[in-house]
Amino acid sequence: MTAPFDQHVTFLYAEDPEASWRFYEDVLGLELAQDQGSCRIYAVAPGGRAYLGVCRARGPRVSDNPRVQGGAVITFVAQDVEGWHARLVAAGVTPDKAPAYSETYRVTSFFFRDPAGYTLEVQRFERPDWPPPGA
Repeated sequence: MTAPFDQHVTFLYAEDPEASWRFYEDVLGLELAQDQGSCRIYAVAPGGRAYLGVCRARGPRVSDNPRVQGGAVITFVAQDVEGWHARLVAAGVTPDKAPAYSETYRVTSFFFRDPAGYTLEVQRFERPDWPPPGA
């Protein structure tokens, strides 16, 4: 059996990557880990284990629905969900709704979109069986 993976990178594609790069750098405040020219990779969490790459798209988006095959929702886990909501609203981002608790998943979260139309979520687990950071 092989060991678990060492790191994780999720890549997103945008027709206007400059707008997305500004969003992830200036609005979300993610640290640029590597600039590859047509693709920038950002550190998402401390410890060098989780990254988000934003690259120039080779074609237009096929569907805006993230819950169909091939869709995606990018979730950022944070304890201060309400603080993130306020920060994003102050930066001009329009979340779908205010942070809300989901009884089904036992999380508090809200959703919003990046400049390329990707659905993003800030979420706090409200359940003791979720592993804490660094676990």
